[in-house]
Formats: sequence, C-alpha cells, structure tokens
Amino acid sequence: MQTVRHLSVPATLSELRHSFSAARTAVCLIEVFAAVLLAVEVTILLCGAIWRYALNSPLIWSDELASSLFSWLAMMGAVLALIRGEHMKMTAVVKRWSPALQDWAESVSSLIVCVFVAMVMLPAGQHAIGQMEITTPALNIPDGLRAFALPFGAALMSLVAVAKAFSLGSFRRTAWAILTVAIVVAILWVSAPALIAMGNLNLLVFFVALVGVAIVLGTPIAFAFGIATVSYLALVTHAPLAIVVSRMDEGMANLVLLAVPVFVLLGGMLELSGMALALINFMCSLLGHVRGGLQYVLLGAIFLVSGISGSKAADMAAVAPALFPEMQKRGSDPEELAALLSASGAMTETIPPSLVLITIGAVCGVSINALFVGGLMPAVVATVTIALVCWLRTRHEKPTHAQRAPVKQILRTFVIALPALLLPILIRVAVIEGIATATEVSTIGVAYTLVVAVIARLCGKPVELRRLYGMCVDAAALSGAILLIIGLATSMAWALTRSGFSSQLVSLMQSVPGGTIGFLLVTIACFAILGSVLEGIPAIVLFGPLLFPVARSMQISDVHYAMVVILAMGVGLFAPPFGVGFYAACAIGKVSPDGVSRRVWPYMLALLIALVLVTFIPWVSTGFLGATPNF
Repeated sequence: MQTVRHLSVPATLSELRHSFSAARTAVCLIEVFAAVLLAVEVTILLCGAIWRYALNSPLIWSDELASSLFSWLAMMGAVLALIRGEHMKMTAVVKRWSPALQDWAESVSSLIVCVFVAMVMLPAGQHAIGQMEITTPALNIPDGLRAFALPFGAALMSLVAVAKAFSLGSFRRTAWAILTVAIVVAILWVSAPALIAMGNLNLLVFFVALVGVAIVLGTPIAFAFGIATVSYLALVTHAPLAIVVSRMDEGMANLVLLAVPVFVLLGGMLELSGMALALINFMCSLLGHVRGGLQYVLLGAIFLVSGISGSKAADMAAVAPALFPEMQKRGSDPEELAALLSASGAMTETIPPSLVLITIGAVCGVSINALFVGGLMPAVVATVTIALVCWLRTRHEKPTHAQRAPVKQILRTFVIALPALLLPILIRVAVIEGIATATEVSTIGVAYTLVVAVIARLCGKPVELRRLYGMCVDAAALSGAILLIIGLATSMAWALTRSGFSSQLVSLMQSVPGGTIGFLLVTIACFAILGSVLEGIPAIVLFGPLLFPVARSMQISDVHYAMVVILAMGVGLFAPPFGVGFYAACAIGKVSPDGVSRRVWPYMLALLIALVLVTFIPWVSTGFLGATPNF
C-alpha cells in the first residue's frame, strides 16, 4: 500500500511561486533578443539613410526588413516592460491603500492582463497564419513571419502576468483576486442581453466604468484599453476578436513609429556620452552668477534636450540631478525646484522630436515636418512665461556669491558643449528641411552620439560604453510600453467608431456654442483632463483621429490644433493632484508632493497663459509654415 504524501497549501504555493520565478527568469532572456533587435534596426536604418542620401543608391529592402523586425521589437519590448513593471499606469489611488489591498489590487490587475491575452492569443495566431499567404514585395518572404510576433509576445505576457498574480501576498489574497475577476466576468456575461438592449449607453459600462476601474486598480493603461475592447466586442457585438488583433497590428506596425525606440535610445546615449552634462556646464558658466541664473539654466537645458529621450521623466532626470545640488547650495528651496521642474516638463511637450508629435503625425495624418516646424514657437512662448515667473520669484533674492565665469572658461565649456549644441539643431533641421525622415534622423543622431562618446573615451573621459547594452534593453522596454498603448488604443478607437460614437462625438463637438472658439475651449478642457489620467500618447491615439477632422471642418490648421492639444495635455499631465508627471517631478526632486503642490500653481498659471496665447494667436503655431488660418 503506497503512502500518500499530504501537501499543505503553503508548501504547494511555495512550489508554484518557485516555478513561476523560474519562468520569469527564463523570459528575461528576451532582453538579449530585444537589445540585438534594436541594434540591428538602428544599423539597417542608418545604412538605408547612407545609401539613399550619400551614395544615391537606395536599398529597396531596408525599410521592409526594418518594418518586419519592428513588430518583434515592439512585442518583446512590451514583454520586458511587463516583467519590469514599466507599463504606463496610474498608481496615485492605490498607493493610498493598505499594503494588503495594494497586493490584492496588483493581483487583480495581473489577472486582467491574463484574461486579455487569453482572449486574443488564438485570434493572434490565426491572424499570423493568415498573413503567411502574403509575401513582401522586396524580400519575397511571408508576412506571417512578422505577424507571429503578436501571438508569441501574448504567450510570454500571459506567463509573466500569471507569475505576478501568484507571487504577491498570501494564498488567500490571491484567491480573493481570482474571485473578484471571476465575479466581474460572470456579471458581464449574464448582463449581456441587457447591455445589448441599452444601445450605445453600454459604451459607458465598457469604456468608462470598466476602463476607469481597471486604471484605478493600477492596471497598465494598454491592457485596460484592451480588456474593455475585447469585452465589448465579445458581449454586445458579432465582430470577431481577430479585428482587435488586426487593428493592434496595424497600429504598431507603422514604420513612422520606429523613431520611438531609436529616439529613446538616443536620450540615454546623451547622458552616457557626457553631452548633457557638458551642455549644463556651459549654460552655468553663462548664467550661474545672476539672480535665479540656475533656474534659467534648468529651463534652457530642458528646452534643448526635451523630446529626445521619449520620456518626460527621462528628460527631467537627465537635467535635475546635475543642477539641483548646486541650486540648493545657493539657497534654492527643494520644493520650489521640483515645482519649476514640473512646469518645465509641461512647457516643452511641443518641442521636436517629441514622440507626441510623431504619434500625431502617424495616427492623424499630419505632416511630421510641419509639426516639427510648428512646435518650436509655442514652446518658446511657454518658456518665456515660465521664465517670467522665475524672475518675479527671484528678483528680491540676495545676490549670489558665485563669480562671473571668465571668458576663457566660457569658451572652454562652449567648445566641450558644442557637439551637444549641434545635435538638436542637426535633428530638427534635417527633418524640417526634408533632408531625412524622423526615423532616419534618429539613427543618424545615435551614430553621431556614439562617435562623440568614443572620441570622449579616447580622450580619457569616463565614458562607460559597456552600458550600451543596458540602454538598448531600457529603450526596448519603454518603447514597447508606448507602442502597445498605441496598438490597443487603435483597436479601442475602431470599436468606438463601429458603435457610432465617433459620429455622435463629431456632431456634438460641431454644435458646441461659440463656434470655433467654443470648440477650442472644449478641446482644452477635455485634453487637460485626459492628459492627467492617460498621458499624451494614448489620449491622442483614442481621440485624435476623431477630433482632427472636426477641426479641419472648422478650418483650423492641423498644426495649430495639434499645438493646442499637446499644451493642454501637458498642463493636465503636470498639474496636481492627478497629473502623473507632477509626481514624477517630485520623485526626481526627492521631495513630498504636498509641499510642491502649493508652489507649482504660479507656474501652471503661466502655462495656461501661454496656452491661451497659442490658442487664440494661430500665427504662433503656423507663422513659419507660410499660412496663417483665421477663425
């Protein structure tokens, strides 16, 4: 008679956690794959640009190969972001809860990810198999090889999500999370006939209530969009879930968006090469001796490096640690510095090569060249208004003890900073003049920065080139998170369009009292709210394709409307108490948000003044485009 070994629940759970941990460790091998993919993408695009512009012999296969690899890079990046907890999400509410409730909420959000990927995995596989029948024109290979990135990535994300759900808290807490999700699924399933009978009011259930609850619980925004979309299509429509996959694939495969991971990598390389620090040192030698001089240096540095990293937090983190210690030595209040940092992040949302500009160009059909031209003057206006607040706040300070830098020191720091000063000019001029596309110029910028880093190392500077691998992994993860939002927001936007909501929204916006002025004011209010919750890119992907045609029907320039939208979202993103960018600035400044929130409002008021000026003086956005539309 065999002896039966009785396993206790805690022992079984421990074994499960160990196996999930091993699975997660195995998935981390994707880092190497993602880093190599990004390096290969940069090489292919750089070679394509050189052969096209320098050798006048275009490589007809380069864009096609880059596009095929891009789908794999996006999905592997999304997997990495899930492993590392770097998907965009709102945690301001959950952080106020007890540790037990936080663990429960994180388990629920992980299970939401599991449910979503389980619902799309089979349609993703079918979509990839269907794409095998299509061959690419230049390389003559099946397009399914590219499309298989979606089911492969979904499978990996399901493993990661399950591992996270069962590795948090106690077995009882995990069981409660599973029960919570099961109850919600059962309620939605049983309520399907009633939801169908509600007509378009059921959109409030799926795209307001369900998305809102998921986001409040800390579910990554991309998966909150995804679960709402598949739930809506599965329960109240006859549309196949393959539509979600195809729209997601379409949204993520746009070659214009390949600039996203490359610009993110470029931002990291700016810090690696020492160019960001050299730029700050030069500006300090010019302005460090005047009252509030370092505040102006902070504004100028953010203006010059903004948009290149692909993350507002990364922009701020590249500048603040180099400036804040010296500013505090000179008597600046840490909370005041964090407030200024928050405002400076909001003011530069329109500066090229901002990823929000690239996203608008890709999903709304607006010329990226025109957006790059139009984005500079609104940022200048916002910078001047912020600088005015700095002057008002520092004009009565005691004179600084810092000495005016001698001319010799200014010239020396200028020479050292010259490569950093030339890079933003190189990027913006190349795109604005049509010399290269935004994607191509991003690879040129990476090559340029790498050459500078190698030269600096040969000259004895402490440049750690071994950090390039980690930067490639970081860039892949951040861009994967961004691209997954774009893909799933594209699917959600299609569902809203299919329901008829888009036409209703267009009619509503066109009937706003006040005509064009009323429409612009409503736009500002809506995107300020959306920016505080969703950040820029998901809000643009969801509502940009719906509202830009309305703006065109009112004879508002696409570029002008884009600047209004972006600045409004910037104000929402960095305004307390909901703006996630505001909390990022406080974290970088290492201060409590409570004290900063009292000091940030004068800067927010200055940004609102800048927004009003940009809104009602279209020339600010379009004056250098050769056309000034009237209201």
